[in-house]
Amino acid sequence: MSARIPDAKTHLPEFQDLVDVMVRVTGNGSVPAATARLVHLRAGQLVGSTYQVLLHAAGLRTAGETEDRIAAVATWRDAPCFTAAERAALALTDAVFLPAARDGERVPDRLFAEVAEHYDDKARATLMLVLASAGFWMSIALVNRPAPAPA
Repeated sequence: MSARIPDAKTHLPEFQDLVDVMVRVTGNGSVPAATARLVHLRAGQLVGSTYQVLLHAAGLRTAGETEDRIAAVATWRDAPCFTAAERAALALTDAVFLPAARDGERVPDRLFAEVAEHYDDKARATLMLVLASAGFWMSIALVNRPAPAPA
């Protein structure tokens, strides 16, 4: 299977400019790179994108993450291998990417307060954009359906 739009940059040359800005903004150092990768992996799991899951699992491996931590992202709530800050970021990811509960906000004040315990204003703004970029890439992967990278 090949991507539905093999090279979007051919049709949208400005696409690379957008990508460059997102990478620069989300990689400003206020949120650890490992946390951003965990967020992207979790988002890929939640939207059901094999391409994104394999891509971000490979990126985590390359960055030196253990197989246990990579595998545990799917069950992060009871996995002992994540820091409190990573747990807050993963909880925020779940709130953003899981369907909304019928009886409350997707990102309630208590969750935002938990995130604020671990991240300063710049890091919270960055984490918000990490989540936005995850949504951007998840949408592209779901529409374009690129072939998963071989294991």
